[in-house]
Amino acid sequence: MALIHKLLNGTCILRKCPKQSTALHPFLSIHFADYCSSSLQKPEAAPGKAFSQRKTEGGLQGHHQKEGALDITSPEETPEISFDKAIRDEMKDHFRRLKDEIVNHWIGPEGRPLHEVLLEKAKVVWQFRGKEDLDKWMVTSDKTIGGRSEVFLKMGKNNQSALLYGTLSTEAPQDGDSSRSGYCAMISRIPRGAFERRMSYDWSNFNTLYLRVRGDGRPWMVNIREDTDLIQRKNQMYSYFMFTRGGPYWQEIKIPFSKFFFSNQGRIRDVQSQLLLDKISSIGFTLADKVDGPFFLEIDFIGVFSDPAHIEEFAYENSPEISPRLFN
Repeated sequence: MALIHKLLNGTCILRKCPKQSTALHPFLSIHFADYCSSSLQKPEAAPGKAFSQRKTEGGLQGHHQKEGALDITSPEETPEISFDKAIRDEMKDHFRRLKDEIVNHWIGPEGRPLHEVLLEKAKVVWQFRGKEDLDKWMVTSDKTIGGRSEVFLKMGKNNQSALLYGTLSTEAPQDGDSSRSGYCAMISRIPRGAFERRMSYDWSNFNTLYLRVRGDGRPWMVNIREDTDLIQRKNQMYSYFMFTRGGPYWQEIKIPFSKFFFSNQGRIRDVQSQLLLDKISSIGFTLADKVDGPFFLEIDFIGVFSDPAHIEEFAYENSPEISPRLFN
């Protein structure tokens, strides 16, 4: 009976307590009920103390309301995507690049005075010192036709070179069409100007390709493409061999441009023509030595220079029997 009497007294006290705010956390409401029941049994607090208690309760209520507001994402705060603004920004960037190209053209080739270009004897075209340098290249393999070769490109040690590595496989694709396979390549991207116009390199003041590489002893093919808009010439290139000796030491390779021979779709043509050095679009390295297994090629830089000792203009002859139109 005593227990029932106490429970009835507690219920009556809670009914006399002020109604709890619904904004408070349920856990806080339990403590708030205890606080009300205990406060009814104590003398009335002083006005200053009552004010501080109300201030504390109001602060707790505002704090929890603020936390609840942070959890809810307002639709008005969602970032708006404006396609018109994106197009305007893109157009502004292209016009800015076009302006720079026009100004550089009036200054001289590549924005430099003409006398500096004419006196230049060596030039580094590609070097590898960061990820932005790797973005100027792309890699490909016979996986595009169903092969099993793999090739990767990453920065070398201390970000001072580019490392081309992978695995070569001569296993032919099981497509019933291809009978041969086994190649990996690294190709430079075609430079683009304002409004995505195709640009080209002008190497007419130089006569030799200059590379600093370190390989595993495999032979590579260096391929140079001319800038052309003709569809029937997209598979045409000029090539020459690059032999790596392996080992931990770097080697400097110099290949005269006069040694590059003309090929079409991987076949050396009977009629040879000279490489036009003022319209170079890209350069690439291809491995296709028919030896299965891992490979690597580390490249420090790729450049061009003018060798005064090299006076050969073209290393190959054209016979009147093979190409009579060249001699008419």
